[in-house]
Amino acid sequence: MVTVFESENIRFVKFTEELADDYLKMVNDIEHVARFIGERRTPYTMEEELEFIRNQKLMQPYTFSMMEKSTGEFIGNTGFMNIKDGEAELGIVITYAKQNAGYGKESILRLLDYGWDELSLKRVYLEVYIDNDRAIHLYDKCGFREFKRTDKDIFMEVFAGNGEG
Repeated sequence: MVTVFESENIRFVKFTEELADDYLKMVNDIEHVARFIGERRTPYTMEEELEFIRNQKLMQPYTFSMMEKSTGEFIGNTGFMNIKDGEAELGIVITYAKQNAGYGKESILRLLDYGWDELSLKRVYLEVYIDNDRAIHLYDKCGFREFKRTDKDIFMEVFAGNGEG
């Protein structure tokens, strides 16, 4: 796996079919993971996951898998999507076994630095389910501020030079 950049405890590697089993386990964990990343509540098949990986690699080249430096174990995925005019949408998902270990904040702050420094981003935004209190708190700690709300989602943003990273 090709390391693109690192933080203190995380290696950020290119999205790869090598990790398809890990990805599938994560997205099929409906109770702890999947309910926060999409509407689907039925398990994905390996064929569907491999198709998703191929599409991600083509359409979202700044999507990365996170690997724990100390063990080499899979943490989750993060990256930028919809990059346009110095802005990008941030996405992150962490496998249940690696939640509550500080990887969320560490990975977001490092990804923001990468976006500011390497991609010349000026604004990063995201969408989070309104009932995902842990994620909202995390995004707030990373410098994101709410700019819009619906009955289902909160939209948050951070600008270059205004985050914690």
